[in-house]
Order: sequence, then C-alpha cells, then structure tokens
Amino acid sequence: MSELRDAAMKSKAWPYEEARKILKRWPEGKPGGEAVVLQTGYGPSGLPHLGTFQEVARTQFVRHALAELADWPSRLIAFSDDMDGMRKVPPNMPHPEMLHQHIDQPLCRVPDPYGCHDSYAAHNNALLREFLDRYEFDYEFVASSECYALGRFDEQLCNVLAHWDAIMGVMLPTLGEERRATYSPVLPISPASGKVLQVPVEVIDADAGLVRFDDPDAGPIEQSILSGGAKLQWKVDWAMRWAALGVDYEMSGKDLIDSVTQSSKIARILGARPPEGFHYEMFLDEEGQKISKSKGNGLTIDEWLAYAPRESLAFYIYRDPRAAKQLSFAIIPKAVDEYHQFLAAWPGQAIDKRLGNPVHHVHAGDPPRVDMPLSFALLLNLVAVASTDDKDLLWAFVKRYAPDAAPETHPELGALIDFALAYFRDFIADALYRRAPGARGRRATRSRCRARRDARGRR
Repeated sequence: MSELRDAAMKSKAWPYEEARKILKRWPEGKPGGEAVVLQTGYGPSGLPHLGTFQEVARTQFVRHALAELADWPSRLIAFSDDMDGMRKVPPNMPHPEMLHQHIDQPLCRVPDPYGCHDSYAAHNNALLREFLDRYEFDYEFVASSECYALGRFDEQLCNVLAHWDAIMGVMLPTLGEERRATYSPVLPISPASGKVLQVPVEVIDADAGLVRFDDPDAGPIEQSILSGGAKLQWKVDWAMRWAALGVDYEMSGKDLIDSVTQSSKIARILGARPPEGFHYEMFLDEEGQKISKSKGNGLTIDEWLAYAPRESLAFYIYRDPRAAKQLSFAIIPKAVDEYHQFLAAWPGQAIDKRLGNPVHHVHAGDPPRVDMPLSFALLLNLVAVASTDDKDLLWAFVKRYAPDAAPETHPELGALIDFALAYFRDFIADALYRRAPGARGRRATRSRCRARRDARGRR
C-alpha cells in the first residue's frame, strides 16, 4: 500500500491529479472526520445517455484515486434536478400531446409518458440508477424534489433571500436587457397552475422565506418559498446545493465554464467554499454536434451495451476527458479492442505504469485476468465471412486462430462473439455488396471444389 500511495502521489494519470486537488483543499482531512463529498448532476429532462453516465463514472475514478491517496471517508452524490420546469418536449417521446399539456410543470410532476413510474422524472431517474447499480457504483441518489419538499434546503433558501442584492449583482451583468427586466434568483411554484414561474419576485421576509410575485393565473400572491414553494434558478440552485450539501468536488463540461464562475461567486456570498473540479470536453455525435438529452442525438446506455461489454464503455469514458470525442456506434469496435489490449498489459507492468493504465481505474485497482485470443475487429471479419449466426460454425473459425479456445474455457470470448453477431447484423450486413464472380473467379472456385473432392477421395 505504501508503494502504491507513493506512486499515486507522483502519477500523472488525471484521476490522481484531481484527487490531489482535494488533498490540497483539506491537508489534514475534512474537519471532524467528515466525509469528502463528491457530486454529479443530472437533469432528467430527457432519457439518460452516455454523456450523462460519463460524469458519474469519471467522478468515481477520482473518488477511487482519493482512496488510494488518503484514508479519508468519502461520499458520491448523484443529484437529479427534477424540480426543474419542463421547457420543451424532447423528440421521439410517446404521448407528446400529453406532455405538451404539462409544459413548465416541475419534471417530478409531469406524468410518465411510458406509464411505468409516478412521473417523467422518476422514469428517467430510475433508468440512470439502474445503470449505475449495474456498474456497482457506491453512490447516494438525491432528488431535488425531495430536498425542497422536505425542507433540506430551507436554511439556504432563506440565505439566498438574505443576500438577494449581492446575488443579483452577480447575475444581472451576465444577462441581456430583456432578461434582466424579469430575472429572479427564485422561481416560485404557482399555487394555481403548479407551474415553475419565471416572474419578478420581491423579498418580503427573508427569515420567514416570504416573497411576493404576480401569478399569471392568480394575480398578486405572497408565498413562502420554503418546503417546495419554489425552486431556484439553476446557477443559483447549483451554488445553493454546494452550500447545503457541503460539496467538495464536482466536475462539469467545458460549456459550463462561465456558469461555474458565477455559481462560485454566489457560493461565496452564501458563506460556502466552491468545490474543486475540472472541465471536460463534450461528446460529439457523428455529425460533430454536441450530445444533448433534449435532441436525443446521443447513444443510450443500453445501446452501447447491446454491442459491447460494459467495461469497454467505462474504458472509453476514462480516456482523454479533456479532448472532444465522437460518441457513436462506429467507435465501439475500436474501444473494445483497446480495452482488451490495456487489460492484457496490466499484470506485467510496474506500479507506476499500472496507475497510468486506464483499466486500473475502470476496475478500481483490481482488473480481472481475461484471455482474449481474438480481437473484436477480427471477430467481425469472421462473422462477415461466415454470414451466419450459427455459433458452432463461428467457433470452428475461431479455433483456426486459437485452437485451445472453447465456450467453456473462454466465456468472455463467447460473449464477444455474441456482440460481434449483433453489431454485424445491425451495422454491417446491409452495407455489404457482393458482386457475382467473373469467369476467372468461377474457374478458381471449380478448381478448389475439385481439389477438395480429390482430397476426400484419397482419404
């Protein structure tokens, strides 16, 4: 352990660089032996995709690196902003007419168009949690709706009202003239329509959490913002969460650099210390566009897992977080093969090399030993040549390259054959063009057939 810790303190692998930021933040550990809090955020306005999962996975890599550097307790919070109002209906949703009737309602109160959960947000939250559980992440799921409704944020909500002018001083210079006229850090929930309102708000009593605003459906109203009576604008909400939950580390996309700056200023106004973190580059689709939940232009988690083992996904997410990368079906075969290459190298590496190997972080320091005699690319070629889903025939082809391989001794290879069959069927088969043989090809084929008949006759 001492050797590993010494190597980790010097390692240039990005999770250790991030974990060392937390060590610098708390040189003697967090006061009172409290756990270091790492947070990730999810907006359940659309189905979770790989861009959603990557933030949790990368934060988990940092958390594991911190555990190898120091004997400190830590917590990973996966936070869902399900109190946010639904501003538009994502494409390809079932029952879009019903969803349009709930525009501006909190996501936690919009009915589930799939009909299997209490709300649209609950459906999306469940999908995210299902995948995080599948990866056996140690995390705490926290929903914004519960925190607001149960009063967990009430103290900081009053704090926001008490520092209203200072917060407005941070936010107003960042807004256009029209937006400045109506901006409010607080978004009251209409008692008449249930909508998240974007209207000017006047603070009446900060200690009591009391505000006044004009409700489009009910006229002038005085209302408490506590216990679910309102939510905050997201940049103010972000800062408030840092303060309320004691967040020490949170990463975010490069597109949120300015937002982090503003939220950090607000956190300091609220008397909190902004968390450590770094900005990762965004995933891009096949057209080079940013992956977006609302556009639905990214892969879903289940789509990746239909064609590749789950470890290959974590591996792809680990690598080069500060470089923009394509996130499409086309990159899956390469990601699978590179994962197995690094996995094969890890056992023979010195400790410093191991700590820089992506599989060390993907498997929390304990990569499995896997014998993978064939690459995914070669399996795809074999499936294309065989043009069959007969697995016995495919294993016969495999044995030409790996005579000792068998389903019983190489289960990971068997799973990879299944993935190759699925990938070939969905992405390659229809694109193949098979031309009819010419005269020369026909002569060669007849010659090979005669040679095989003669050989069988001699036997």
